[in-house]
Amino acid sequence: MPTARLATLGPLLFAAGFAFLLAVLVAGLPFGAPPMTVGQAIQGDAAGTVGAANFVTAVVLAYRGIDTLGELSILFAAAMAAGLVLGRPGERRAGAAPAGFILRAGADLLFPLLLVVGLYIILHGHLTPGGGFQGGVILAAAFVVPVLADPGRPPEHRRLAWVEGLAGAAFIATGLAALAWDHEFLAPLLGRGTLGSLVSAGTLPLLYLAVGLKVGAELTGLLVRMTEADGEAPR
Repeated sequence: MPTARLATLGPLLFAAGFAFLLAVLVAGLPFGAPPMTVGQAIQGDAAGTVGAANFVTAVVLAYRGIDTLGELSILFAAAMAAGLVLGRPGERRAGAAPAGFILRAGADLLFPLLLVVGLYIILHGHLTPGGGFQGGVILAAAFVVPVLADPGRPPEHRRLAWVEGLAGAAFIATGLAALAWDHEFLAPLLGRGTLGSLVSAGTLPLLYLAVGLKVGAELTGLLVRMTEADGEAPR
């Protein structure tokens, strides 16, 4: 058999074997009766144990809070690595010309609106869809949009680093406080409150606030660093 035909036959045999494996697995799945034991247990337990009307928040911060801490660590590592690749922040775009009046006025108008929307989504994450990650992205957009309109006025990286560090420390300190009170790591403290009210779910809104500030500071620093690198003159 020619070598070219053997090279073609190998991938075909692999694809056929993989398709057969998938067919066997799918044939063994009980369609129409999915095993939702974990989801059903959380639905029946989250309201009374955590006090969050949004059960997604209960899962993200209470039931699997260590995973959320790992996600924050991955985001921090990614932002730090990107910053190292792009180089040190400086005044590389200090001489860049600002955009037109309409864009600058629009950016100034959007800044408080995005700030309020971002904080609203963060602080209501335990009640409605949203939370720290989504609100943090909106906070980052609030600070990046003015930079795009006027590159000569970027936010200070030192302040962003302070916000990021303090938010991460507050997240971990809240988890350690739960351990000190003989609870699981990141278990809600301060009482559950009234289900559906703004002051409820214990420390979960504070955790989401820390997540939102950390995500917002990291993304702001990363995006601003990318705009600085994009505007750097070639050597």
